[in-house]
Amino acid sequence: MIDTHAHLDPADADEVLERARVAGVDRVVTVATTVEAGLAALELAALHQGVHAALGIHPHEAGRAEAGSLAGLRELLGSDRAVAVGETGLDYYRDYAPREAQRELFDAQLRLAEEVGKPVVIHTRAADEDTVAALSAFSGTVILHCFSSPALLDSALENGWYVSFAGNVTYPGAPELREAVRLVPAERLLIETDSPYLAPQPVRGRRNEPAYVMHTLAVLAELRSVPSEELERQVDANATTVFGL
Repeated sequence: MIDTHAHLDPADADEVLERARVAGVDRVVTVATTVEAGLAALELAALHQGVHAALGIHPHEAGRAEAGSLAGLRELLGSDRAVAVGETGLDYYRDYAPREAQRELFDAQLRLAEEVGKPVVIHTRAADEDTVAALSAFSGTVILHCFSSPALLDSALENGWYVSFAGNVTYPGAPELREAVRLVPAERLLIETDSPYLAPQPVRGRRNEPAYVMHTLAVLAELRSVPSEELERQVDANATTVFGL
């Protein structure tokens, strides 16, 4: 099994990855949200079999000095362990950065993804309309990370975007996300933890980690009325394709 989106901490990555392997998770895409974190992510990927890195600048960083680090990000993306650009996108829920600055940074990273020929991992909160508008001009592959906005589902289906579900789909208060699980084509489905956040319901309240992706897998398999082993193979195949693993 693969966890397609985790924020590994170098301080305890050895132990976390060992627990993941014991649980049956042998591949992890660790995600950076700054250039400095990108360096650490690539170092982890070099040290650990089955670990790859997605590298981007988070929308929260827009308007700060980090937003001017695109040249450094481009250099890091030249690594053969770098499999995607992101997470990048728009966050109007927290609004930690000016919206215009977020849009400019997002557009710049979309252009960068086209330049380097890698998929983009999209973070979007309370910004559906502007997210779709930005992606309308993007010719590459899109992954909607931690899918949480049912209003984006039609665009995802129409454009063939990958849709990645995290632990929040297992929460009792998320019936609309569980309905979306049933509608996403099998070949466009991904599963993630977004650890250390959003631990799935059976372990809710703990710090999330890649081993717990198996809980989300079990829920998605039940929702789609397929054996967990079948869905696991499908998700692994999808991840291999989209990330070029």
